[in-house]
Amino acid sequence: MSLSAELLTLVMFSGLLVGLFMGHPLAFVLGGVAVIGAYLGPGPRVLGTIINNIYGNAMDNYVLVAIPLFVLMARFLNDSGVTEKMFDVMRLLLANLRGGLALTVVIVSVLLAATTGIVGASIAVMGMIALAPMLKYGYNKELSSGVIMASGCLGILIPPSIMLILMASYSPVSVGALFAGALIPGLMLGTMYALYVLIICYIKPSYGPPVPPAERAETSTGQLLIMLAKYVVPPMGLILGVLGALFTGIATATEASAIGVGIAFLLFLIFGDRKIKTCFHTLIEAGKTTTMVMLVLVGATAFTGVFSRGGGMTVISDLVLAMPGGTTGALILMLFLVFLLGMFLDWTGIVLLSFPIMLPIVQQMGIDVLWFVVMVAVVLQTSFLTPPFGYALFYLKGVAPPGVEIVDLYKAVIPFVALIVLACLLMAFFPALITGLPALLVGY
Repeated sequence: MSLSAELLTLVMFSGLLVGLFMGHPLAFVLGGVAVIGAYLGPGPRVLGTIINNIYGNAMDNYVLVAIPLFVLMARFLNDSGVTEKMFDVMRLLLANLRGGLALTVVIVSVLLAATTGIVGASIAVMGMIALAPMLKYGYNKELSSGVIMASGCLGILIPPSIMLILMASYSPVSVGALFAGALIPGLMLGTMYALYVLIICYIKPSYGPPVPPAERAETSTGQLLIMLAKYVVPPMGLILGVLGALFTGIATATEASAIGVGIAFLLFLIFGDRKIKTCFHTLIEAGKTTTMVMLVLVGATAFTGVFSRGGGMTVISDLVLAMPGGTTGALILMLFLVFLLGMFLDWTGIVLLSFPIMLPIVQQMGIDVLWFVVMVAVVLQTSFLTPPFGYALFYLKGVAPPGVEIVDLYKAVIPFVALIVLACLLMAFFPALITGLPALLVGY
C-alpha cells in the first residue's frame, strides 16, 4: 500500500493526535506512527534508513552530551535546598513593596531558570513555598497562580537551557549563539512579568499587599545582607561562570555543562544534607529526565524521517509558501502552528517535529535562522500554559492548597500568554533584540 504524500501527511498527524488523546507516551506514539506510516507510505524498507538516521543524527551527536550534564546540574541545585532559601531572602528584601511577594516570585524564578532550567521543578518549588503565603497575606488568587506558572516556564528559555541545546543540534546555529540570542528575550519576558505585577498591584492595591512589618522586623538588615551573600551569590556565580565560559569561547556547551555539574555538586555538599540516599535520588531523577528526552528524540527522528521520505515535507513546504502575504504570511503561519501544537505537545515533541520541516523553509526564504529559532523558543513558553494539556497548569495544581481550582489556573494564564504574544511582536519589529547580543559576543 502506497498512499499519496497529501494523504500520508493527514494520516500521520491524525494518528499522532489520536495516540496522544488516548494518553500514550509521546515517544512511543511518535515511533508507532512512524512504523505504521512506513508501511502505508514509502514502504518498510525505509525503516533501515531511519535507524541509521537515529544513530547518526541523534545518538552520535556530541552536542547532546550537554543535556544529561545540565539536567544533573539542575537536580543538584534543586536537591541542595538553596532554591528555597533564595526565595526567603528575596521575599524579605522586597517586603515593603506592594506586590513584593509576586515580584519575588518573578525574580527567584529567573534565577531558578538560569540555574536549574527544569520547568516542573521551578513551578513545584515556587508553588509549595510561595502560593500558600501569598494567599495567606491576601494576594489575588489568579495573580498569584499566574505569576508562578508563567515565571516558572522561563526555565526553557533563559540559558543554559536544555531546549536551546536540542534546538542547536537540529539547526545550523551554534549553542553559544543561541544562548546569547535567547538571553535578552528571556530577561525581557521576566521584566514584562514584573512590570505587570507592579502595575496591576498599583491599580488594584488589594491584589498584592506588602509583607506585615512585624515579620520583616524579625530580620535585621545585616542578617539580610549575610543571607543574600550566602544563598543568592553562589547560584548566580555558577550561572555567570557557565555562560561566561560559553560566550567567551573558553569552553564548548558540553565542557561548560561539565564545569557546571562540578560546581553544583560542591553547592550540594555545602547546602544539602550530604546523605548518600539523597545523592542517589538526585542521580536517578536526572537519569529519568535524560531518558525521557532521548526517547522522544528517537521517536521524533523516526517520525520525521518517514514523513520526509513519504513526501510530507514537500506538502507542508508548498502549503507554507503558498500563504498570502509572502514571507510575513508564511512566518505567521509557522509560529501559529507552533502555538497550536503547544496546546497538545510538550516542547520536546514540537521542536523535534517542527524543525526538520520548518527550518529548510526558513532558509529557502532567506530568513535569519537564529532569529526564527529564538522566536519559536519564545512562542514555546505558551506550550506550558495553554489548555488542555498545559503542563504548568498540572504542575501547580498538584501542589496548590485547597481552594485553587483548575478553572482558576486557566484564568490566571490569560494575561501572561498575552504578554508572550506582545514580546513576539516586539522581537518581530526589533530583530536586534535577538541578534544584537550574539553579534557582540560570538560574532554571529
